[in-house]
Amino acid sequence: MKITSLIAALVATAAVTALGEEGVVQDVKHVAKKTGETIKDGLETVGEKTKDTAKTVGKKTKETAETVGEKTKETGEIVARKTKETVEGTGEKTTHTSRKTHRKSTRTSNKAATETTEQQSTNRESAPAPSPGSG
Repeated sequence: MKITSLIAALVATAAVTALGEEGVVQDVKHVAKKTGETIKDGLETVGEKTKDTAKTVGKKTKETAETVGEKTKETGEIVARKTKETVEGTGEKTTHTSRKTHRKSTRTSNKAATETTEQQSTNRESAPAPSPGSG
């Protein structure tokens, strides 16, 4: 009977230990499952936030690119207008300068021609008349 009691006690201890381990294993599985779900939820949240952030960055980048494009276009138009104004202004100055030069040149030519004519007249008057027999 002592041996039977001893065997019964050993079997009972083994059973309790097995049941206890089973409970611990079940607890570990349950905690692991909860932890996995929490990590999964966290990753989904991070994924959604990342997606939202990417959309926002994309939108802001597009807006910035459009603004830069508009500013570049405006700057190009201003440069073109200023260049045109400068060229037109230079053309007018050149025209006025060439007119002045032409007028001065014409006056100088007329003055020189008048002086030459006057000198020729003076030379004719002061020069002795050729004699009819010396020629």
